[in-house]
Amino acid sequence: MNKGSLQFLLVEDDLDLATAIIDYLELEDIACDHASNGLAGFNLVKENRFDVVILDLNLPKMNGLEVCERLREQGVDVPILMLTARDTLDDKLMGFSNGADDYLVKPFAMEELIVRAQVLSRRRSGEVSKLMVADLELDTKGQTATRGGQVLKISPIGFKLLSALLRASPSLVTRDKLMQSVWGDEQPDSNSLKVHMFNLRKVVDANSEVKLIHTVSGQGFVLKQEETQ
Repeated sequence: MNKGSLQFLLVEDDLDLATAIIDYLELEDIACDHASNGLAGFNLVKENRFDVVILDLNLPKMNGLEVCERLREQGVDVPILMLTARDTLDDKLMGFSNGADDYLVKPFAMEELIVRAQVLSRRRSGEVSKLMVADLELDTKGQTATRGGQVLKISPIGFKLLSALLRASPSLVTRDKLMQSVWGDEQPDSNSLKVHMFNLRKVVDANSEVKLIHTVSGQGFVLKQEETQ
């Protein structure tokens, strides 16, 4: 992968259009990898971390809707901007229901593509339906969590905390960011976070030899599977 301030993936089978988009992105100091079919694009997203995926709807080997749906089913939360020649409401609703974050109809202005993609790059997608680390799985639609196939009894606040940790995994989440993600601007005292994290850790890790929730002293928390020596 190329190095750049942002890293995008373009999945587009029209090579002339792909070249024009990549050249324009480079002018904005945005590195962009390219795949010319849906299957190759799907595999690249699974193997790498991108800030945004720009995904054409009509693609060989695997269409854009299928790529989007399969990524979300597997817990990939990369923001997806869908490109299409179709401009009907039903087509847009179908794209959103399959996990797209935004929609751009061809032909489009390059400036609009850049602006929309940059907005998406500042957040991970909320459309992902399943989040997984090791044998821990969280279903955001069903509002359930399991560890090793066993359903975990988690409070609503605990569920929000676990979701925030899983979305960021394996990166650290600061105490302030966790507080903001759960309580917004109406935050309780810091002891509340300590109590809820203590209870969450008991539920998630108590019956497993492999501990997933780790405290980083003075910074926050991280959810990841530690590598065995």
